[in-house]
This record gives sequence, structure tokens and C-alpha cells, in this order.
Amino acid sequence: MLYHFLTSFTDQFSVLNVFNYLTFRTGISLFTAFIVSFLFGPRVINMLKSKQRKGQPIRDDGPESHILTKQGTPTMGGFLILLGLSAGTLLWADLTNMYVWACLLVTTGFGFIGFLDDYAKITQSSSAGVSGKVKLLLELIIALGAIMIIMNTAGPETGDKLALPFFKDVMIDFGWFMIPFAIFVMVGASNSVNLTDGLDGLAIMPVIIASGTFAIIAYVVGNVVYSDYLNIIYVEGTGELAVFLAAIIGAGLGFLWFNAPPAMIFMGDTGSLSLGGALGAVSVITKHEIVLAIVGGLFVLETVSVIVQVMSFKLTGKRVFRMAPIHHHYEKKGWAEPTIVIRFWIIAVLLALIGLATLKLR
Repeated sequence: MLYHFLTSFTDQFSVLNVFNYLTFRTGISLFTAFIVSFLFGPRVINMLKSKQRKGQPIRDDGPESHILTKQGTPTMGGFLILLGLSAGTLLWADLTNMYVWACLLVTTGFGFIGFLDDYAKITQSSSAGVSGKVKLLLELIIALGAIMIIMNTAGPETGDKLALPFFKDVMIDFGWFMIPFAIFVMVGASNSVNLTDGLDGLAIMPVIIASGTFAIIAYVVGNVVYSDYLNIIYVEGTGELAVFLAAIIGAGLGFLWFNAPPAMIFMGDTGSLSLGGALGAVSVITKHEIVLAIVGGLFVLETVSVIVQVMSFKLTGKRVFRMAPIHHHYEKKGWAEPTIVIRFWIIAVLLALIGLATLKLR
């Protein structure tokens, strides 16, 4: 909103032309989201504490230390993230860009589903929450709406195509199959981040790292010169998503200030579902869905560990890991929580670098 308002006066005040630069608006979006998240953090935490007397319900079958160290910590901290990223995006993004609205639809829609789940857990004093089938149905509906916006905006040239990393100008025509594939990416990414969110700071930093990576990808994919130089598909308008992703980074950093061990607040499903869905939506728009699996490899690892654990127990009656997701396995082995978190952050950085390498290795 401020972007449109300020640029309308560029004829009278030439200095306002700086807001026409995407890189400048990306930076100021990050800063705005951080300030909003950081300043409102204490108020949101106090409000949630007053509403949630017992805090987030702790799993009875989880690590024993969690009952002592995490009992009473409020959840729904994702609201703080959504507040910051919405402010950064709505103030500084080009709101005539439909890709921005598609991402906001997925982010806020999945965030609302997460809020319902968190609310159910708190009011029922149970870690069960909303039925998995109900959550999945709502996610499918929202993702369907988003992919219809994305495909209509992209048009037939790129809307139903899948790009392959490491290959120059290789596009697979998915046709209408692109719809269920894109939905799978958004919903899968959302729930993968949700599974990763189990330790203080564990999920938010990899999300920040992945968002920074995709901000670069969105910028070059939406730039004719850079996309031609790197031999990657050009999708007009995706550069504006850098502003949206910068807002995620800023809001995430503000949230991390309060989520760093020992956490004063948990993001809950309100944050994890929305952030994962946002990354999934951006990957679909930029035609880098496969690269998301690389950059977000940590989230994939966490999801696979759960799938392997469940399948192994059902087929053989034995567990592969001491506990799933895999970060709890290392807790059971005696690793300190900060050790697990920092080592997983290192893995996230390395995977992000590999994902960026796909832009050049064609």
C-alpha cells in the first residue's frame, strides 16, 4: 500500500523513485516485518499467556525433559510471524501482482487452519487437535484456489509446466496434472515444516534460510537478463515474491528472538503450516518445485523419518528410530537440544547452497 502511495508522487519528488527498485523494497520489507514482529512480540506473548493458562499441551510419549522445560510455554506464536510478514508484504509489495495474493492466500489460509488446530489443543488440553482429515481437506481447498490463480496468471506457456534442475531448457508438460502436483507440493511442504517444529528454534531458522534462497531464485526467474544468462525459465512477475519472502525472513528473525532456547513462545501449527505452505506456493510459481525438495531437504528428512517409522512398526512391529521425527531420536540418544538445533541449521545452510548451485549447473 505504501509502495503504491509513495510512487504516485515520483513526478513531484524524484527521491521517491527509490521505491521503484525491487531490491530496495525487498530490504525495507524485511526490516518492516522484523520491527513489527519484534515490537509486538512481548504484547502477543503476554496476551497468549493470559489466555493459555497451561500453555501448549506436551506429548505424553515425547522426551521426558520436555515435561519439565516446556510445560506452560504458550503456543500460536505463528500469529506474530503472520503479523510481521503481512505488514511487510502489504506495505511494500506490488499488490497488482496476483502471485503475491496467491502466496498470501496460502499463507494466511494455512495459518488459519493451524490456528484452529492450536485452539483445539489448548481448549481440549490435548496434543491431538483438529482431525487430520479435516485439516487435510481444508488445505486441499485452499491450495486448489491458489493454484488456479497461479496457472491463470502464468498462462499456458509456463502455468502447467515442470522445470527440471541441472538441465537447460527442459520443461515437462504436465497439463491438468499440474493441479494435483502443485497441491501436493504446497500441502506436503506445509506439513513437513509442521513435523520439524519440535524444538526451540529448530523450524524457524531453516524456513528463514529457505526463504532467503528462494528470494534469490524468485528474483532471477523474474528477470529476463539473469534468467537468460543462467538458462533457467523466465516467469514474468515472480521477482515481486522477493518482497514477500523478505517479509518472512524479517518476521522469522523477530520471532526467533523470543523462540531461541529457552523459548518464550512456540510457533505452533499457526506458524508451521503457514510458512511451509508459503514456501510450497513460491516454488510452484517460480517453477522450482524440485529445488524446494533440495533446499528444504531437512524438512523432507523429518517427514521421511516419520513415514519410515510408521511403516516399519506396522510391517515388522519394530521401530527404526528411538522416536520420530528424527530430531527426537537424537534427543533420546542424549544429544542436548541446542546441539541438535544448531547442527540441523548447518545442514539447512549446506542444502540451501546446493539448491542455489542448481541455478548455474545447467
